[in-house]
Amino acid sequence: MRDIHATTPPAGTVPLRSVGLSGIRKPLSVRRPDGVHVLAVTFAVAVDVPSARKGSDLSRNAEILAEIVDRTAAEPAPSLEAACSEIARELLVRHPSATEATAVAEAEYFRRRGVSTARSSFEDYTLFADARAVRRPDGTVALRRGIGAEAVGMTACPCAMETCRAALVAEHPELGAPALADVPVVTHNQRNRTRLGFEFDADGSVEVDDLIDAIEGAQSSPTYAILKRGDEGGVVLRAHRNPKFVEDVVRDLLSALPARFPTLPDSTEVRASTVSEESIHKYDVEASHRLTLGELRRPGGP
Repeated sequence: MRDIHATTPPAGTVPLRSVGLSGIRKPLSVRRPDGVHVLAVTFAVAVDVPSARKGSDLSRNAEILAEIVDRTAAEPAPSLEAACSEIARELLVRHPSATEATAVAEAEYFRRRGVSTARSSFEDYTLFADARAVRRPDGTVALRRGIGAEAVGMTACPCAMETCRAALVAEHPELGAPALADVPVVTHNQRNRTRLGFEFDADGSVEVDDLIDAIEGAQSSPTYAILKRGDEGGVVLRAHRNPKFVEDVVRDLLSALPARFPTLPDSTEVRASTVSEESIHKYDVEASHRLTLGELRRPGGP
């Protein structure tokens, strides 16, 4: 049978950076400190296609995914990013004409959390992982991989809080400004979605629960699935005692990373982003930044 994919296209054909499969859902077993977790993962895998080749052998991508994922049922993967790394390396093995391969994964992740021990339940988060393998001219492979997480919490607007404080002082002069100076008064709130990701060399790794802790520590307050009335009051007070703009969330998140991750190398690339789903506006507000841990550790900051 003639292999149309391997035929040579017309002269002047443009090489393509990425051709592959996306939206492939697989159950991946990952070994965690508390046992084996089965993650529902959505994968995207791709390789480059040179100008001398008409197409990519896409069935090989599906075969690689099936083989590696099925194997984790008996031998769980060390991590989601480790599985992506193995997939990216194998893509280059099965595609001899390719010089670059990528594997990207997104998964639901559940972690037992709660406003108190009595209210604990499995809270949902999102994990992200990726790997990029590049074949060097001498045949060796360079690999970079990343891991990230998204947590949903809340923020309270500091600007509206001060506007409301001034309005309350004017409305109730008998209270006086000093009485309300340190009180967390009313403001508008946002559902906040914040992401934190690290990209490092082939052997880099980080505990995903530490990523989630860093994210939730930068928001005005975490949110929870189970809250009784008293719990709700506590969460609202916590957020209003810690009002933040999206700028504050990203800056506080980044500034805490050197202390939270002291053993990661300076070359580790950090990706942070946050989106506040506004309650009184018909739009969302977002902020993001990208830099290295070395830049964060530099005296005086980046």
